[in-house]
Amino acid sequence: GLVVGLIVGLSGGSSKSPAAAKSPSPSPSKSSEPAPTKCAKISPDPPAKGQPSIPQVTGKAPTKLAIKDIKKGTGRAAKDGDSLQVTYIGVSCRTGKVFDASYLHPPVKPFPVSPLGKASVIPGWNAGLVGIRAGGVRELVIPASLAYGASGSGSIGPNDTLIFLVTAKSVKAG
Repeated sequence: GLVVGLIVGLSGGSSKSPAAAKSPSPSPSKSSEPAPTKCAKISPDPPAKGQPSIPQVTGKAPTKLAIKDIKKGTGRAAKDGDSLQVTYIGVSCRTGKVFDASYLHPPVKPFPVSPLGKASVIPGWNAGLVGIRAGGVRELVIPASLAYGASGSGSIGPNDTLIFLVTAKSVKAG
């Protein structure tokens, strides 16, 4: 699943699969795909029974990290160095489809983000989860430069903008 992708996502590695390297037919380079200028309609929304609706991203796809609190939460606001436990839904801006989510990995266990700011997750999470409180629900719209860049990752295409709905289950001081 993507949880592994989130952990190893930015540690490097070749973006070419062995199969693609051997292919004799000329195919357009995947990494030349431009970033989406608009996000596709998220569909279905909510993505699964019992899951929260995800606010549609309308207008131009952001080129900078966009943060929107859907629900405020309580307690202390997360700061760099804190330990968070979160559940999440990730949607591709380009396709409007879920590429990974906590509910796809039963039994659903919260995903650790620790220490915030330096956790092994995409930079958009390390920056975008600062200030979230326990019980808070936050939408992050993350441009490729703060996600998987030109190489993409697994089902995430090159230069795609990612939409995450992240629910903080707990926030503990670092």
